[in-house]
Amino acid sequence: MPAKTLATLTATLLLCASALAQTAAGGFTGPATVVTAEHTKSLADDTPVTLRGQIERHLGGENYLFRDATGTIEVEIDARHWSGQSVSPQDKVEISGEVDKHWTSIEIDVQRLRKL
Repeated sequence: MPAKTLATLTATLLLCASALAQTAAGGFTGPATVVTAEHTKSLADDTPVTLRGQIERHLGGENYLFRDATGTIEVEIDARHWSGQSVSPQDKVEISGEVDKHWTSIEIDVQRLRKL
C-alpha cells in the first residue's frame, strides 16, 4: 500500500476513533436543582430544569402529561430518551430538560429520563 494512502487511512481511523470516544464519553452529572411543575411555568424559555414525579398519560406523538405534588405540565420525550425503560403512571421518574415556552402553552423538552 502506498505511504500516502496508508497515512490517509490512518488519519481517517484516528478521526473516527476520536468521534466515537466523544460520543461515548460522559459529562457533568452534579447535583441537579429539582423544581416543581408549578414553578417551572414561571421560568424563562430554555431554562434547564429537573423534575420528579410521575408520567400520568400519553397525549399523542412524543407528548406526555407529567404530574408532581404541585400539578401537571406537558413534556415532550423523544424515543431515544426512554433508553429502553418502561414507565407506568405508578412509577416515580426524574426528568431533566429545558423549558419550551410557546405563545399559549409551555412544555418541558426532556433530554434525560430516569426511573427512580
